[in-house]
Amino acid sequence: MSGTSLDGADAVLADFRADQPEILGHAHLPYPRSLREQLLELHRISGGEIEKAELIAITLSRLYAQCVAMLLENAAVPKQAIAAIGCHGQTVRHRPESGYSVQLVNSPLLAELTGITVVSNFRNRDIAAGGQGAPLVPAFHAAMLRSPKVHRAVLNLGGIANLTDLPAKGPVTGFDCGPANMLMDAWIESNLGKTYDESGNWASSGKVINDLLESLMQDGYFRQAPPKSTGRDRFNLEWLKSRLRGGEDPADVQATLLQLTARSIAEAIRAHCAGVREIYLCGGGAYNALLRKTLEGLLPGLSFALTDELGIGACHMEAAAFAWLARQAMKGLPGNLPEVTGARGKRILGAIHPA
Repeated sequence: MSGTSLDGADAVLADFRADQPEILGHAHLPYPRSLREQLLELHRISGGEIEKAELIAITLSRLYAQCVAMLLENAAVPKQAIAAIGCHGQTVRHRPESGYSVQLVNSPLLAELTGITVVSNFRNRDIAAGGQGAPLVPAFHAAMLRSPKVHRAVLNLGGIANLTDLPAKGPVTGFDCGPANMLMDAWIESNLGKTYDESGNWASSGKVINDLLESLMQDGYFRQAPPKSTGRDRFNLEWLKSRLRGGEDPADVQATLLQLTARSIAEAIRAHCAGVREIYLCGGGAYNALLRKTLEGLLPGLSFALTDELGIGACHMEAAAFAWLARQAMKGLPGNLPEVTGARGKRILGAIHPA
């Protein structure tokens, strides 16, 4: 899995033979700075995109193959024991309203390099059925993390904030709340050259600019009813800069962006997760101490914990979900939740590329 934060590739080795998955190993390979800059550039429409995308897909696939090799070596598991690799690829366009979503990966090359069957292109089957193609992880949350006694919600704090509502009874729902780390990461990189704000330390040095916060919250996406999904296409540095008056203290802007993330999530939970008691956090933003403290302040009375307490590490959740989606595809079972994506029905997701 490699998400909208563009920080690298994450892999987990997941054993699904028991009722609860066992994570046997994990690996992370950071993107080289040059690759990250190319990916950021590719998010901007320009000439020569097709050739550039295909060449980057080859580079990404070679990196993914290295990540898989590292994972299997660390776990001391031979490749012959692996049924399939579930590879999400790197999203560079997400336009379900136009009927497509683009994740860069050269799946045949990845299968050739690893000698393992690859399942990829998970989103477009759901989009073809009228869905958003995202978020897909709620189906995994529903299968693995739901409690018959307690109303839970799972909040993934990646580049985008994804929310899964898991009531003890009734339908599971989920959607993208809006930006999580994406805008904060972009702002600190443009000002301090850092790729993320560790524990929210820089944001904690600033003060929230209330007028700016209200301006940001006026974006129509936050008022849009689910099912809905979003990404870097909408929430990006240009979007932020168009709402700045000029002269703002950069640390104050960072504090405001953190508040935007927390407030948009809190409003989404209050609006769409009535009765929830437990919030489980995953994704890189789960380790942002200030963000978590701010969320807890906006949602008093709810308990917060990492998904580690449910048996799947906060930094392993999304990669494990795509291992599960690959398993679903290999078994001919659906991988989407129509209540989440808005698709016309359940669909088998992913294209299978045999080794």
